[in-house]
Amino acid sequence: MAYHRGRGGKSGGKKKNRQVQGDEVIRVPLPKEGQLFGVIEQALGSGWMDVRCSDGKIRRCRIPGKLKRRMWMRVGDVVIVQPWEVQTEERGDIVYRYTRTQVDWLLRRGKISQEFLSGGELLF
Repeated sequence: MAYHRGRGGKSGGKKKNRQVQGDEVIRVPLPKEGQLFGVIEQALGSGWMDVRCSDGKIRRCRIPGKLKRRMWMRVGDVVIVQPWEVQTEERGDIVYRYTRTQVDWLLRRGKISQEFLSGGELLF
């Protein structure tokens, strides 16, 4: 008797990561309440990065193991930062990394600005 190693009748394919906000369909995750956009400034090793956040502060952020094993983070990547409850101004966690096409979408929609990406303090 041969065993099938398939998915057991479940259809494969990508999950759609879409939200609807008014008339607009949002295809990329946006920061939730308490989260910020950030740009990685420096890699420190052992899963730690210095991230320049949209509020103008530089936070030392860690990459949780779930993300560390799944994707590479480099200097210049746009990320979502969740500040810690205790050391809100100095520390945080990186919860998501945007791809290049997602960053282009954020720029076109006005969610982030070119000045923010290049090192300026402006977000909008």
